[in-house]
Amino acid sequence: MDVQITPRRLAGTLTPPPSKSLAHRVVLAELLAGKDTFSVPADLSEDIRATVRCAAALRKRGLAAGPGNGPESGAKAAESGDSLESRAKHADAAGERTAFGDAGGVKDWYAVETGTARLPLLDCGESGSTLRFLLPIALALRGDAVFAGHGRLLDRPLGPYREAFTEKGVRWERQGDRLAVRGQLMPGRYRLSGSVSSQFVTGLLFALPLLDGESEIVLTSPLESAVYVDMTLDVLARAGIVVENDGYQRFRVPGGQQYQAVNLPLEADWSQAAFWCAANFLENRVTLRGLRMESVQGDRAIVPLFRKMASPQPIPVEIDLSGIPDLLPPLAVMAAWRTSPTTFTRAARLRLKESDRLDSVETLLRTFQVSVKTGPDWMTVDGGIPDHCPPVTVDGCGDHRIVMAAAVLASVWEAPVTILGAEAVNKSYPAFFDHYRQLGGEIHVL
Repeated sequence: MDVQITPRRLAGTLTPPPSKSLAHRVVLAELLAGKDTFSVPADLSEDIRATVRCAAALRKRGLAAGPGNGPESGAKAAESGDSLESRAKHADAAGERTAFGDAGGVKDWYAVETGTARLPLLDCGESGSTLRFLLPIALALRGDAVFAGHGRLLDRPLGPYREAFTEKGVRWERQGDRLAVRGQLMPGRYRLSGSVSSQFVTGLLFALPLLDGESEIVLTSPLESAVYVDMTLDVLARAGIVVENDGYQRFRVPGGQQYQAVNLPLEADWSQAAFWCAANFLENRVTLRGLRMESVQGDRAIVPLFRKMASPQPIPVEIDLSGIPDLLPPLAVMAAWRTSPTTFTRAARLRLKESDRLDSVETLLRTFQVSVKTGPDWMTVDGGIPDHCPPVTVDGCGDHRIVMAAAVLASVWEAPVTILGAEAVNKSYPAFFDHYRQLGGEIHVL
């Protein structure tokens, strides 16, 4: 879907969607507590649909947390000679071919190697959180699974898991957009780099309490985005799970724990609210509701950063993105409005998002004639929207946050702005353009 936005100031009141990061964790806690249904609405975003879909696929297979739910607890399949290719005729003959949800034709099982073990197929869409959280959980619950990924998902880093799990005897095989893993997750010590993504730590924190013995996560480098681990620990504590956190360098996880049902209301998402904060920085007037200043969401940092960047003194500003990588697009929009340089540092991980987000943000700003320089892990935005604003066309790069950033900039441009691939917002914020219209924005679908 391509859209054209006619510049118009935005004004009004809205509530951002529920926190995507929190929703992922609530679904996992409910799965591991043995719930048959999930309290999170699947239509919250494509990423949450992916986590709900995968959790439901595991539940559908009769898998439950706790002893006796290893590989033998799964259903059986007819033999297949393919490595990562199942034959539909085997399933059809058994009368068991079932499409799950709206997985786009992907089935909820997948035969792997020769033999009779039927593995659940967990379709993660383009959600890195879903893949990284469910990998160790699937290994803990039954010892095997096949993961489907779309877009750049399976090209995003999985090295910390592969290295740690291979040491424990887990086998990996990837062909195209499928990744098969086989081998029971075992208690013990897991050494991980903390500099790639906190999602690896979160996945293990959810999975290790299910094992028979005590486990330990040891980080070999400082943990980035520690606030997301704080969110994980908060959800785990509410689910009755005990974890000892030794300064974010070592986590001790007793085994044999039982998840309890968690009743945790979802608060509004600071990551999505950040785009409306950026709109206000550009002199729109959007009032936001449903946000908690005391939230464990790290992207609440948009508030003090807004104040810092809005300083009346025309001085350079430097922002460390290591703990808040998702804030680069809205912060870059704000930087474009400033009249002095803004430098973003420690941003190398942004090259591994839905797009190479350092490059795509740079391209976005250059399209709006904003001066910007980018290095391997940094970006400097000189700032200053030009006086003459011709019509422009923006490539959304298949990245939801690039599309939303472009729409915010379009509100103050002086000529029509065309955004290609605007449907990317469905990944995290399907109602974004509806909200944009509610605030007075003028959008035409091309």
